[in-house]
Amino acid sequence: RAFERARRVDPTRLESCEVYSTVLWHLKRETRLSHLAQECVSVDRLAPQTWCALGNCFSLQKEHETALRFFRRALQLDPKYPYAHTLCGHEYFANEDFEKAMTSYRAAIRVDPRHYNAWYGLGTVYYRQEKYELSEYHFRHALGINSRSSVLFCYLGMAQHALRRTGDALELLQRAVALDAKNPLAKYEKASVLLSDDKFQEALLELEELKTVAPREASVFFLMGRIYKKLGLADQAMVNFSVALDLKPA
Repeated sequence: RAFERARRVDPTRLESCEVYSTVLWHLKRETRLSHLAQECVSVDRLAPQTWCALGNCFSLQKEHETALRFFRRALQLDPKYPYAHTLCGHEYFANEDFEKAMTSYRAAIRVDPRHYNAWYGLGTVYYRQEKYELSEYHFRHALGINSRSSVLFCYLGMAQHALRRTGDALELLQRAVALDAKNPLAKYEKASVLLSDDKFQEALLELEELKTVAPREASVFFLMGRIYKKLGLADQAMVNFSVALDLKPA
């Protein structure tokens, strides 16, 4: 909403449009993102923000190679543009080209050591590679820069859980939920930690709340099925497993 108000006040302003385009990407608002990119092109097709917005359009459509081409064009226009380096990293990560992703994130950090998105990006690479202590270090560094991010608290909590630090993981995931009650990943991961600690009823409570936010997320019903199975409630387990399969067939 803040970005939309800013656009209404000054539709020719390109500053922060790359961030706005990423917000629209996360919200899956494809039409609005396409309009924003077109507006940016009409204002200045030689601005790096324009090419980032265009790249995010194609990224949302999972056309990662095209998105990368546009993000690299942004870097041709401004080689010291950390956000474009980070967006390149995200696309490489989506393609599971982790080495190139890390190179892009590190390039962003060289330009701006306080660019927390790149520290987060490195953390996600290390987490995917199961190098959990390294992922913890990078998520914690990112949080040191942006301490109000629900996403960062969530991923740090996930890293702590992977390191079998259940108490710390729960505390971090609770802070993630407190910062953004509609963060579905934080609630799901919190339920997973509670399950691993045999706190079945608390885990079910989290998942029931999560169903109101993400009613068509198969993984939620699958995890509920696992919990009911552990509680010896076979019928309820089967109901949830069946819903999960209907939502996401094997």
